[in-house]
Amino acid sequence: MQFFIGYSIDTQFSIVSTCTLTGIEIMQKEVVVVVGAGLIGQAIARRIGVNKQILLASLSLQDAEQAAIQFRNAGFIASAACVDVGSRQSVQALVEQAEQLGPITGVIHAAGVSPSQAPVETILRVDLYGTALVLELFGNVIAHGGSGVVIASQSGHRLPALPAEQDRALAMTPVEELLQLDFLQPSQVVDTLHAYQLSKRGNSLRVMAEAVRWGRRGARVNTISPGIIITPLANDELNGPRGAGYRRMIEGSPVGRAGTPDEVGHVAALLMGPDGTFISGSDILMDGGVTSAFRFGDIQQPVIQS
Repeated sequence: MQFFIGYSIDTQFSIVSTCTLTGIEIMQKEVVVVVGAGLIGQAIARRIGVNKQILLASLSLQDAEQAAIQFRNAGFIASAACVDVGSRQSVQALVEQAEQLGPITGVIHAAGVSPSQAPVETILRVDLYGTALVLELFGNVIAHGGSGVVIASQSGHRLPALPAEQDRALAMTPVEELLQLDFLQPSQVVDTLHAYQLSKRGNSLRVMAEAVRWGRRGARVNTISPGIIITPLANDELNGPRGAGYRRMIEGSPVGRAGTPDEVGHVAALLMGPDGTFISGSDILMDGGVTSAFRFGDIQQPVIQS
């Protein structure tokens, strides 16, 4: 049996690979990888994944498979994978699985844990290290014309300004040395909220730095920093020890409500699509004005001693 590559077409917005197997042409569609197949990741994938192969990955393979079934029932091409973003081996395996499907033109990173869901060490490993790892490994293979979006948080915008050297360290430190930074050690991180805010600030800084590297491959990457978006994670917070503060943020925000995953999906579709090709290394704050109310309104900013 003879197998050889026929040809490939590579444009800014579309990549189609054609292989020939004993006279039969096999078309490889573009691949969109969703790391963290929760409601926000799914909402984005629905908008950018039409006529593409969507690979939905979560820590729970069962959750990823359930999401893939919903996508297939709605007419999408979808498959599932298990990934632990805190493990280099696991993320690399996901990259290789995605590459087998076709050229990777979209990466949606929406995996994470909240301050009420995990201890400090887990938050830093999943939200900070895990994001840096996904950006590094998928940045090594992202196709020309591809794009990525990382879901950060409004919380990163309310962390007090860090020294310039700490900003640069969060952006540029090699991934495997990231958690060894002095200011990320247990004696310096006061609680889970502080860990979360450091992680989310680190996400936007890391994306700014990675945008340079992704750009060398002809690809783009940005962050979105949502406010309170109603998801299971947000409901955990609303019903957890910080629930009163969350409700105060919603009530005191200029728009007076929480957001929806579909609203985040709309913004991500702009960033990842043809109308967003001049946007890279940017962070879009979409929090209903909560951060504005913290700075110039009636919502009291919690003080973090760092």
